[in-house]
Amino acid sequence: MSRVEAVISDFGGVLTSPLLDSFVAIQNSSDIPLGALGEALAAVAGRTGVNPLFKLETGRMTEAEFLAGLDRELTALLGREVHLHDFGRRYFEQLRPNNELIEYMRGLRDRGYKLAICTNNVREWEARWRAMLPVDEIFDLVVDSAFVGARKPERRIYEVTLERLGVAAGDAVFVDDVEINCEAARELGLTAVWFRSTKQAIEEIEAALGA
Repeated sequence: MSRVEAVISDFGGVLTSPLLDSFVAIQNSSDIPLGALGEALAAVAGRTGVNPLFKLETGRMTEAEFLAGLDRELTALLGREVHLHDFGRRYFEQLRPNNELIEYMRGLRDRGYKLAICTNNVREWEARWRAMLPVDEIFDLVVDSAFVGARKPERRIYEVTLERLGVAAGDAVFVDDVEINCEAARELGLTAVWFRSTKQAIEEIEAALGA
């Protein structure tokens, strides 16, 4: 029987407050409906054949290029000038560390487990999100989609994480707040915990470690 050696965690929505809270706050402060953001992304994807968010999160598009494209689509869609140049700042102003889970992860490190963060993120946001939690004190590895050129739920980003940690898929637990990312991890052989609350996630992680 294999023994779990590593725990791999998502960043946003797991080690932080829910991402939806940040998007709702931006909607309220800018008067840009979430549905309009979705329509704008879909319009760009329909015209170019690629979702611009996917390009952004794999480092194939800069934040400035991404936001400029959304500005144009939202301006046309809403019939007024829209400028999202400070989107990143406002987004991170609303995020809060999930201190309970962060301290739990610290405890896992003390218990001898290898720890990694595997995140879909934006290259220009690296300093912002790393400043939110003691990354290097707790985690052995960070795999950021914007720097490896692959994003969850693509198989390659899981493979890169496992390779760099030096563990087999069957010896790792993966935690993410997006169900499809967990499904992709399971297909590769990892034990996946779909995060819905901190208490639920810790209980399921502990069950996986005990198994």
